[in-house]
Amino acid sequence: MKHFRISFIVTIVLMALAGWWGYDRGGASGLVTALWITAVLGVMEVSLSFDNAVVNAAVLRNWNDYWQKLFLTVGILVAVFGMRLLFPLLIVSFATDLGLFDVWTMALNTPDEYSRYLTGVHAEVSAFGGAFLMLVFLNFLFDDDKELHWLGWLEEKVGELGSEGLSILLTLLGVLACVGLVPEFKKLSVLMSGVIGVAVYVAVDWISGLLEDEEHDPSTGVALAKGGIGGFLYLEVLDASFSFDGVIGAFAITTDVVVIMLGLAIGAMFVRSLTVFLVHKGTLDEFVFLEHGAHYAIGILALIMLASVKYHIPEWFTGLSGVAFILVSLWSSVRHRNLAAE
Repeated sequence: MKHFRISFIVTIVLMALAGWWGYDRGGASGLVTALWITAVLGVMEVSLSFDNAVVNAAVLRNWNDYWQKLFLTVGILVAVFGMRLLFPLLIVSFATDLGLFDVWTMALNTPDEYSRYLTGVHAEVSAFGGAFLMLVFLNFLFDDDKELHWLGWLEEKVGELGSEGLSILLTLLGVLACVGLVPEFKKLSVLMSGVIGVAVYVAVDWISGLLEDEEHDPSTGVALAKGGIGGFLYLEVLDASFSFDGVIGAFAITTDVVVIMLGLAIGAMFVRSLTVFLVHKGTLDEFVFLEHGAHYAIGILALIMLASVKYHIPEWFTGLSGVAFILVSLWSSVRHRNLAAE
């Protein structure tokens, strides 16, 4: 439980803030409502982001203690305040040409209007996040260095035939398919958002590879630090792709931006703690197909995000599809371990 100690402390503090906020705005009934919705949003965030935690752990297990602690401290500040509060405010600010303070005032005083502006750019954000996550999935699928293949010879063959160039091609075709789903006035913005998603992935991957190559340089200290920064950037962009879909979904439950931020912050904190728990306990080494299941869940999420530029897909389906892949991969891992023991 030591890995979740900070998360529980943060949860108590944030629930207290949610209760105070609800009581200040609606008395005793407002307090109860705020506490309940905050808890629901926290659970929703964890269920939607469990596969994110597994993928984070796959990257984080190769880091030293310093970068793991930095991911849990500085990383959580970026995840909570940057991705779940500031990023949506920036999007609305860009869409309305208003300053950040004015947008924050709008979110507090006229949350329905803020929600309308935020959901108005859902197609563009989904194209960006869907493109980035699709590349995460495809590059894992096309990795011919994998020794274990969850789907057997089929996955092995796909890994041999695929390449990073094919991943980019398929993702761009997916973005073009999205463009065909949206109205004429949104086609250019959705296309640009999807292309930017691809560009960001390629840029972060290039920076990570460039800095990792420097680890072999005799000047060890700086080179290792830079390599950590490359991976840190990758995980933060990955988290952004996950988080904004959760922010949009939260507005289906409440339009109170403060309650949304507090609830999603609790979920994000537990996802971070879960990531470190998986690393320290060696869970990915014990359950060898868990990483596979998480990446397939990311692939489904990418398809859902790309399709959501036109079609509404319930959050419960998104969450359950990810959980299903995780559970099946856990069962496959246990079965594989038992067969190996025999």
